[in-house]
Amino acid sequence: MNKIPLILTEAAINRVKYLLAKADTDALGVRVSVNKKGCSGYAYKVDYAKAGNEDDIKVETQGVTVFIAPDAALILHGSVMDYVEEDLYQGFKFDNPNAKGTCGCGESFHI
Repeated sequence: MNKIPLILTEAAINRVKYLLAKADTDALGVRVSVNKKGCSGYAYKVDYAKAGNEDDIKVETQGVTVFIAPDAALILHGSVMDYVEEDLYQGFKFDNPNAKGTCGCGESFHI
């Protein structure tokens, strides 16, 4: 299995750099996790990370550090994290080959 469960697009990398540059905290990067939430089962969560946890998977790419919660690594494996600005939405978007479907609003997914 590939050791990097998450690939970031250029847009996602640039957005993370922007967010870290304007952060009020002394964040070292961002933490990506998956929470049990929503009508379909799981939801992605992206937060500032001041430090990595001992079990986190650390992904470093183009000057950006992403910490991935160990329980999310298998769910995220093979995923691409992008940043999009569309008509009524802007934010991180995940293309997850493990997701079998999403809820109607797209906020949660199931595997």
